[in-house]
Amino acid sequence: MKLFLASSNPHKAEEFSELFTGSGLIVEAAPEKLEVVEDGTTFNQNSFLKAKAYFDKFKNPTIADDSGLVVEAFPDQLGVHSARFAPECETYAEKCTKLISMLDGYSKEKRAAYFVCYICIYINEDEIYNFEGRVKGHIGDEMKGDHGFGYDPIFIPEGKNSTLAELPEWKMENSHRAKASKMVVDFFKEYIANSK
Repeated sequence: MKLFLASSNPHKAEEFSELFTGSGLIVEAAPEKLEVVEDGTTFNQNSFLKAKAYFDKFKNPTIADDSGLVVEAFPDQLGVHSARFAPECETYAEKCTKLISMLDGYSKEKRAAYFVCYICIYINEDEIYNFEGRVKGHIGDEMKGDHGFGYDPIFIPEGKNSTLAELPEWKMENSHRAKASKMVVDFFKEYIANSK
């Protein structure tokens, strides 16, 4: 089954295709980028809004994801607003530094956080499937690592002593997107087998 990705980014489409190996799903970047207003209050709502907009436009099954960082000490500051957090900061390095300073003096327990990824697959109006992946951890007190992007250099996964930006191989297997993608693969192997 061919899915259009609710994005025109070919690299993201390639990443999903790689994560979906063996599922029977092929992901292609949509023919053009749409400006979708992501005004949902949850990741699930935003991924649905994107998937539906692209389905309505191209009449082809679509996939959309929405992800972000939830910091338990500041539940309303990041989450669905992760990309828009600290708008005065132009780069993610600046956003990371700002978040570290906000948590200055907090214990490890109070620095608890998790990355979440919601994937919405919109086949048609009657078949809409949602998948969620999470990685628990905490926010470190300095930026470390050259791999990854966004908040990876300050996020230390549960059971690890390194940030996501220092663990590229581990991240590929265990990230929030990888976990959600594994659920997609398991579900669609059965879905496609049953539809033959």
